[in-house]
Amino acid sequence: MAITPYTERQKTLIVNNIVRACENIETLNRTGYKFIYLASGFIAHYDLYGFRHAYSESGSLRSDILRNQVANQWRNFNPGDNDYEYYSSKADIYNRIVEEIA
Repeated sequence: MAITPYTERQKTLIVNNIVRACENIETLNRTGYKFIYLASGFIAHYDLYGFRHAYSESGSLRSDILRNQVANQWRNFNPGDNDYEYYSSKADIYNRIVEEIA
């Protein structure tokens, strides 16, 4: 069973939330958190509040996102592979975030 790709609406909501969180980590919501902690280079910090706390101390969410861009392209999936569309949608979200914060 294939994983359902993100819709355009979901993509927009996630991108907007994470871009805002780069300026004010307290605005990170569960949807943005669920996306970013599952990306390469990030850890869950136990939960949303732990993640916010860690980044409120370090203030480096923006730089971590930029630094981990290459690792979050999911290039090991090719057209026709199971879940290709899902991982392509994840890469698209990540790249949209980078475009906004770079």
